[in-house]
Amino acid sequence: MTTLRENILDAIVSSLAGTTNVGTRIYRSRVVPLQRGESPALVVEAISDTPEQNTSLPTLDWTLTVRVSVIVRGDKPDEVADPIVESLHSKIMADLTLGGYAIDVQPGTTTFEMVDADQPAGVIGVEYLVRYRTRLADLTQGP
Repeated sequence: MTTLRENILDAIVSSLAGTTNVGTRIYRSRVVPLQRGESPALVVEAISDTPEQNTSLPTLDWTLTVRVSVIVRGDKPDEVADPIVESLHSKIMADLTLGGYAIDVQPGTTTFEMVDADQPAGVIGVEYLVRYRTRLADLTQGP
């Protein structure tokens, strides 16, 4: 069985298909650096997953923080990334249950990192807080 967390992350990656200017360059937890021709690209990764026990029910309410990193190259990386950020945001927020795995999705912090590379590059990190619920003793199923 797969945990609901993994199902949520897979649903996010799937929802990002067709993101503006990205094509198929959507990666899950990629640690290998991107080559010049591989950008713009998206990297989806879990940042944290915090449980809260619901004392009246045998369930856990989770808050999963997911970061989608937009990796771009260009003279103004944040400007190059802007239509990609708009597109990915619309796609993630289109289904707040992420295919029925989540209770809610809320936007979180957006960070901007500009990098001096062979060509100016940027990594714009867009975070989302995903609320979901599991059984107390089983992370693979909702209540």
